[in-house]
Amino acid sequence: MRAVIAEDSVLLRIGLVKVLETAGFEVVAEVDDAEALLAAVAEHRPDIAVVDVRMPPGFTDEGVRAALVIRRQWPGVAVLLLSQYVEERYAADLLSANTDGVGYLLKQRVADVEEFIDALRRVADGGTALDPQVVSQLLVRRHSDPLDRLTRREREVLELMAGGRSNAGIAGQLVVSESAVAKHINSILAKLDLPKADADHRRVLAVLRFLGVA
Repeated sequence: MRAVIAEDSVLLRIGLVKVLETAGFEVVAEVDDAEALLAAVAEHRPDIAVVDVRMPPGFTDEGVRAALVIRRQWPGVAVLLLSQYVEERYAADLLSANTDGVGYLLKQRVADVEEFIDALRRVADGGTALDPQVVSQLLVRRHSDPLDRLTRREREVLELMAGGRSNAGIAGQLVVSESAVAKHINSILAKLDLPKADADHRRVLAVLRFLGVA
């Protein structure tokens, strides 16, 4: 797979290039600002863009705004945002645009190379990867709503769903059977009063409800 990296820190950018190349990705461009990122995506049409949330010139939300442009103009390009701190609004903005091929991780996750590569591949393949701290903070900020109907275990399952885990991945994390996970998910969908639709679509709606963007 082909990747573009947008990161203004030279040391981190070099590290990301090495990690991606080790994982079998071809890094077709590495840039340090949002304008150059959009130009690189337009030229190379990569499979994934790894993007710093804050970049020159303002160091505010340039990376997020560029990621939203990428999702609108080149929906086939997956986006993995990297942030120094938990900024849940940015995760919500990105997820509200498109839930396929989206990731939001704290930069500290890059240090765990195996975990980072797993998240990178999942996003590049069209899945979702959200940092556990982002998911936890999104949960804390929520007020009374249908999510309050969920049991503790159902909330754990939904949190792992939001992190991009499959049923098998959730079962492994919670040390339960896949059939037990399926039952929990069916209960979650019922309690959240989601409209009848195909199972995958309802699963996405449940995650969006959990994140407060639907």
